[in-house]
Amino acid sequence: MRTYKSDVVIIGGGLAGICAALELLDAGKSVAILDRDGEENFGGLAKESFGGIFVVGSREQKRNGIRDSPAQAFADWCAFAEFGAGDHWPRRWAEAYTERCHDEVYLWLKANGIGFFPVPHWIERGLHTPGNSVARFHIVWGTGRELAVQLIARLRNHPNAAKLTLHFGHRVESFTTLMGGISGCSGALEEGGEPFEAFGEAIVVAAGGINGSLERVRQNWHADWRTPPQTILNGSHRYADGTLHDAVGRIGGNITHLDRMWDYAAGVRHWQPRKPNHGLSVVPPRSAIWTDWQGQRFAPPLVTGFDTRDLVTRVCATERQYSWQILNRKIALKELAVSGAEFNPSIRDKKRLAFLRDLLFGNRWLVDTLTANCEDVVVADTLPALVAKMNALQGDKAVDLETLAGALTRYDAQIARGPAHFEDEQLKRLALLRQWKGDRVRTCKFQKILDHKALPLIAIREFIISRKSLGGIQTDLHSRVLDSAGNPIPRLYAAGEATGFGGGGSHGLRALEGTFLGCCVLSGRIAGKSIAGRTP
Repeated sequence: MRTYKSDVVIIGGGLAGICAALELLDAGKSVAILDRDGEENFGGLAKESFGGIFVVGSREQKRNGIRDSPAQAFADWCAFAEFGAGDHWPRRWAEAYTERCHDEVYLWLKANGIGFFPVPHWIERGLHTPGNSVARFHIVWGTGRELAVQLIARLRNHPNAAKLTLHFGHRVESFTTLMGGISGCSGALEEGGEPFEAFGEAIVVAAGGINGSLERVRQNWHADWRTPPQTILNGSHRYADGTLHDAVGRIGGNITHLDRMWDYAAGVRHWQPRKPNHGLSVVPPRSAIWTDWQGQRFAPPLVTGFDTRDLVTRVCATERQYSWQILNRKIALKELAVSGAEFNPSIRDKKRLAFLRDLLFGNRWLVDTLTANCEDVVVADTLPALVAKMNALQGDKAVDLETLAGALTRYDAQIARGPAHFEDEQLKRLALLRQWKGDRVRTCKFQKILDHKALPLIAIREFIISRKSLGGIQTDLHSRVLDSAGNPIPRLYAAGEATGFGGGGSHGLRALEGTFLGCCVLSGRIAGKSIAGRTP
């Protein structure tokens, strides 16, 4: 059996694990990181992400005339989260993040070579439930890949790098005990199954959530969303399967709120899948008409940027639990986007001229890539031809041409009346969005759908896509794992998505976006500082 020994063992090589390791190396501790994935994927899901981080009181906010404060952000967070009476630790973690994210996430990342876009994005504004009252979504220049690459480089070049060992392809399955206390962990290699043990004075669980296992997602499906859809796509990490949640539960750790998830309503299939049911999360074009599986427009209309959870709830309330978005090429060029580093190459590779070109003239590469390769995207020059392709894709005649034509005609007629006479709720929201410059540059100015100058027409079939876990291992503000009685389990810590991003569910029912990466940074740093005996 392979055996590893170090001061601290970190399970998971994602953002939270990396941040914990950096704090421990700063304190002179020896660290072993065990990760199931290959070394080429060191950095986890953060490395694939778009790279947005929730920040309060940033320089970028101030330069754009945004007044913000921890108290205001915490009030917004609590309103959106709808915490329950028993959510003590989730609420404490939310308060800690809003108070500490400026110094311990934003400034710390800047000190580590991370830069941000000059204009924050304003998303999750809230719909029936209040959300972000100001723009707080700060995009990393270079996407999540730059975030991971820079921090990994700091790890490898750390003055105490000799005290760091990295073990890839290692699947941790359980914890080992000695004299009634936790002494380490054990498991097997992903390839070959050779067993191993790792021993340390402390163990940090930073292995992600459960949303990479669609079986777990279905088992923990929230009651608000009825039954799980027949088709759910996977937009999470393939190894985020809850194995470590089970292991923590077996030794008495408290696992909470696993039915709270951050899924998206606009997933499409990846044409080069790297895992089963691999999905891409489309950022739904705001000027598109969003319909149910029959081509019936949702009423009230669905518009992204306000309440992501509501979008999922509304789609799941329909009979077949998938939807369509109808748009044209002009809208697609201006508004169509896919979340993540893979489909934002100009930002990922920090090509300023290419980014400005896409912003001014439309992202032709992305639109052409999706229309040419994605099976869930169909294109036609006329509405009858488009509906025929939609039905052929689904293998039935579910989409009714007359119903869809009526919805599009009425929408276009509203646009023709002019902004002063808008009665359509979607158009009213578009007018609101366009008041913020960060949205105005990426939102069409009331573009008709059936516009012969904007052809071809495009239809996107969209499924629910599993993304992030908002529940998990309960922790206190020192990132110590708690048992069901609320007592810390000696020598066991957890950080990142494994903890529901803090306390077993710091986001409650809804997340304000950008809080996922940010909470990974903060909770990972806190775990490392706590173990090192430094005040977190």
